[in-house]
Amino acid sequence: MPAAADLWRPVIVRAAVALGFGALTVFWSSPSAAGMSWAGGVYLLATGVALSWSVKRAGFHPGTRSGKALSAGGAVLTGSGAAVALLPGELVFGTIAALGLGLAGAAELYLGITGRRRSVLARDWIASGVIGLGTAIALPFFIALGPHALLGVAGGGAILSGVLWILAGLTLRHDAQGGPAEAVN
Repeated sequence: MPAAADLWRPVIVRAAVALGFGALTVFWSSPSAAGMSWAGGVYLLATGVALSWSVKRAGFHPGTRSGKALSAGGAVLTGSGAAVALLPGELVFGTIAALGLGLAGAAELYLGITGRRRSVLARDWIASGVIGLGTAIALPFFIALGPHALLGVAGGGAILSGVLWILAGLTLRHDAQGGPAEAVN
């Protein structure tokens, strides 16, 4: 099933969420643990929703391996976002956010590798997967340094992925005028 012409919409929303969170982390000089948890939780939750929103638009049937992987990545981010928001603290943020970002990053890396030459988002998923895994690996090392450091690491990853996804979304929007994109099943 080919990708929908409006695949750019969830991609742009995901980019906006990431860039908004990244900007918040850059300019927030003294976040509290509760503020960090709410901001990070909303970021993870919104990213998970945008990722889940893109499953059918990317051309995946929910029952296929690729559809399940993308759905699982979105569900893990949504769940970890809710947990991080509702359970404030550096340890929760550092471990649960790392778990969510790592599992979603692994799912995107899988989709990118298996979808090469068959999906318009394959290269973007590879890059986003590497960013997510890198952020997930780094987060636990910053738990002892407090909310500012944790938000800095998470926000850095968000800025990188936000720039990636805004470029992908704008490209998809431009290309949608020429016809449907291809996807992997």
